[in-house]
Amino acid sequence: MRSNTRGRWAWVAAAIVAVAVADVVVRAAESLRITPMARDEKVLVTFELADAYTDSIRDSIASGLRTTFVYELELRTVVPSWLDRTIATAVVTASDQFDNLTRRHTLTRTVDGKVEEVLVTEDEAAAKKWLTTWTRLPLCETSKLDPTRDYYVRISARTRPFSGSLLGWAKSITGQAKFTFVP
Repeated sequence: MRSNTRGRWAWVAAAIVAVAVADVVVRAAESLRITPMARDEKVLVTFELADAYTDSIRDSIASGLRTTFVYELELRTVVPSWLDRTIATAVVTASDQFDNLTRRHTLTRTVDGKVEEVLVTEDEAAAKKWLTTWTRLPLCETSKLDPTRDYYVRISARTRPFSGSLLGWAKSITGQAKFTFVP
């Protein structure tokens, strides 16, 4: 009888863990909103990492510690009964270096290691948007796409330095969005 009780408790504990993990995955998918589109002969990706500008991120920035959001993007196509094929990849970062003396944020964006844009502002809302939102980021030329296939963009996001987590548990958040290329 005693081993039966332990077995039941093990199943209950496993169910609780499974529900908690599923909750984190659902919240991560809701938090990372991705919109891919094919325009002007390019695949453009707009995405937002909602709920990522947490109190721990705010504290890290306010301390003067350089805080960086790293996004790894992949454009992939489904290959039946094989690994999905990667068409294009990019690593983009958004960084905030806050100066406590001047009370200014120096914001930097890089794409594949190259500085694309720098902005200096005193507005915390602008800094938050800079770190968590990208608009119409070119990922690849549409000439690499086949109109008979379906595609998806997968994005993994994480912060540096690691200060807690983005959504309470996860060290990184991954989301994806499907689209069909119509020339």
